[in-house]
Amino acid sequence: MTASDAQKRSGKERDGDRQPSAPEQNTTGGVRLKRAYEPADESDGYRVLVDRLWPRGVSKAKAHLDLWMKDIAPSTELRRWFGHDPARWDEFERRYRAELTEPDQRQLVTALADRAAHGPLTLVYGARDTLHNEAVVLREVVATARRTE
Repeated sequence: MTASDAQKRSGKERDGDRQPSAPEQNTTGGVRLKRAYEPADESDGYRVLVDRLWPRGVSKAKAHLDLWMKDIAPSTELRRWFGHDPARWDEFERRYRAELTEPDQRQLVTALADRAAHGPLTLVYGARDTLHNEAVVLREVVATARRTE
């Protein structure tokens, strides 16, 4: 039995072994989401890593990023408080949206909205939880900013 077989039997997969989500399900307002562990694709367009920390085990070459926008990520305090606990999701989302209204963050949101207006934009993140992470919130904020411009 190979290590891969053992991982499958134990129910544990390596991050790179997960199946990518369908792009249509991850797109809102022309802004896509993709885990850093999923392979890059030409249809991703402009790829921006939106995590404050670099994803473990992903080389810069494999990430195929156009930009690492770590300053748009939640503050270290908020990130640590959240700890990817789905029970804290609603409060995390509220607090992160508040952070994104600050002038420096607002400029970054506007820059992403402008980029999305010129072609596909993919927000890349490292979290395992595809439903409860900062990129989900950011996608909605950027899509809204794009509609209001």
